[in-house]
Amino acid sequence: MPTDTTAPPGVQVCSLKRDTPQSIPANSPYTVIRFPFGTAESTDRFAMHQVNQPDGYVITNWDTDDRSGLIWPSTAGWGVLYAMIQWEAGDYEELRDQFVRDPLGLTPAPGDTTATEHRPPSPGMQCWTKQWGIFVDPAVPLAVRATHDDSVARNIVLAEFKLAVHHAA
Repeated sequence: MPTDTTAPPGVQVCSLKRDTPQSIPANSPYTVIRFPFGTAESTDRFAMHQVNQPDGYVITNWDTDDRSGLIWPSTAGWGVLYAMIQWEAGDYEELRDQFVRDPLGLTPAPGDTTATEHRPPSPGMQCWTKQWGIFVDPAVPLAVRATHDDSVARNIVLAEFKLAVHHAA
């Protein structure tokens, strides 16, 4: 994938945090984890997570609009994705999460998943972290998605999603 040779030097970072519950339906397909904007997020110095999306769409309610879970990379390069997901305790057999390019089908390029993990539960609350590297492009948004196999809806009680974009020669 080509990189942007006009990008400023250094790592460009977007760091999102959700500390309010998000309900994930029982036995559902993967659900985009949504994140707040502005002062409620950790940092977005390079405008990768904005209410006014790069394609002109405007998000009016971050907590119900899957687009609030998108990070639009500020430049092309080598992206390192990070996620932290904490689930409430439940009757799980398996918890699942993944990173995905273009999860909502907004670009001509087909979306694809990466770093998909299926995890058995541990006792009590379920707390997971993950990291994965991929090439990123400003025209292709990224998200972290999750699901579970409990028979009732369960909450993600805390989540973080981060992207660090490094210049790739």
